[in-house]
Amino acid sequence: MPPLPSTLNKEIISAVDSLRRQRSDLSDFQIQRLRTCKGPLAVQQQYAAELREDLDTFARQVESLELAVDDQRTERDRRELRQIVDEFLADLASLKKDSRAALLFSKRAIDADQLSNRDELLQSSVVREKQDLNEKVAEDALMKANNDVTDALRRTIALMQGELEKSVLSTQLLDASSSSLRSTSTTHDVLDGLLVTSKHLITALEKSDWLDRMLVLAGLAFFILVVAFILKQRIVDRGLRIAFWWTRFIPDFSSDEQLLDMEEAKAAASAVSGMVASVVASVPTVAASAPVSLSSLSPDSPVLATMDEEPTSSSEGGTPTPLEILSEELLASPTPIATAQETGLHDEL
Repeated sequence: MPPLPSTLNKEIISAVDSLRRQRSDLSDFQIQRLRTCKGPLAVQQQYAAELREDLDTFARQVESLELAVDDQRTERDRRELRQIVDEFLADLASLKKDSRAALLFSKRAIDADQLSNRDELLQSSVVREKQDLNEKVAEDALMKANNDVTDALRRTIALMQGELEKSVLSTQLLDASSSSLRSTSTTHDVLDGLLVTSKHLITALEKSDWLDRMLVLAGLAFFILVVAFILKQRIVDRGLRIAFWWTRFIPDFSSDEQLLDMEEAKAAASAVSGMVASVVASVPTVAASAPVSLSSLSPDSPVLATMDEEPTSSSEGGTPTPLEILSEELLASPTPIATAQETGLHDEL
């Protein structure tokens, strides 16, 4: 099965390719050049300085690539980039080790050349032994110093990794705090809106409460007035009527007009009765003269026929006479005495 293609972005891929080229240059060219350098000493120091600068540049680029591991989007990219960074870190440690070894080898070669030259000049075995001893001591001290530097670098890398993890954790905490602050701000805005709405509702309720109180007070006042009116009618007015019962026996001069009306009615009644009496008195005279006039008329006279038909029709039709109408009106109209009695009874009630 062929390997899956890498999903890293172009910048990371270009950085990885650049680091690989630098690694090849350091391992294949510069370290070998320093290893094979046998003098003079200035050239060897120049090669060592160039190699040291390139190693520092390589280490910085590896660190920047390591920092970019956590910025990847997917877990697969982070895992792949972490493997590449671990590979470069291992190569960096190997390159440093090889550079130190090449530096020592070059120094030994230079020292050996110098020693051979010196031996050729001095031809002294004692000097050669001392030089060998001194070289061994110097090499041991240099190796010890290199080991100490390597251990210090490792501890520094471990501390940097711990600080990096702490910074990542701090960033996550800051993101969580920002989210909490945003949610708190949104909740505060919602509560502010609720408070404004509640204020308006409370103001409206207060207004309606005052209106209800006024209505209740108005209803209570009306109820009190009604109760007072009932008490006045039932207690005060009745008590006054009971207290002043004797005032009913005082003559009321305001009924003079009624008395005048009664007198006028009596006069009219007397006039009517006079008219009725005159009519009744004239009836025998008319009855006495009626046979004479009737005897002068023939039986076939139309006047007699008419006279015969009129009583029949009046008796058959039931039409009331003026005398009957007047008597009915007099009987139906109430007398002034009855009217006065009813008025007094009403006042007494």
